[in-house]
Amino acid sequence: MASSAPRQKLWIETDGQLVMSDYRVRLLELVAETGSLAEAASALGLSYRRAWGKVKELEANLGRSLVQSEVGGAGGGRTALTPDAEALVAAYRRFQERVERDVAGAYEAELGDLLASP
Repeated sequence: MASSAPRQKLWIETDGQLVMSDYRVRLLELVAETGSLAEAASALGLSYRRAWGKVKELEANLGRSLVQSEVGGAGGGRTALTPDAEALVAAYRRFQERVERDVAGAYEAELGDLLASP
């Protein structure tokens, strides 16, 4: 029996400039988890250059730094999120959850009975 459910893609723009999206938040989360932009890029199937470009684009559009890199010794360097980026990622995920709840409620109220399986 088939079931239907709403889906949405979120992104936020300021003055027509992209400042956050589900995909970019995931990139930042992976940087935080792995400590490496290269590993985060690889996990998303991106080149390092493309991932770096996405981060730099967000930083330019937001007017703040999102990542900080430390040059390492024998073990290599490390990339971490700035406190601003950590706060932004957490707030975006809360926003995303709230939108999903609101969309699910609106779907049930407006379309749930019409699209329910017979």
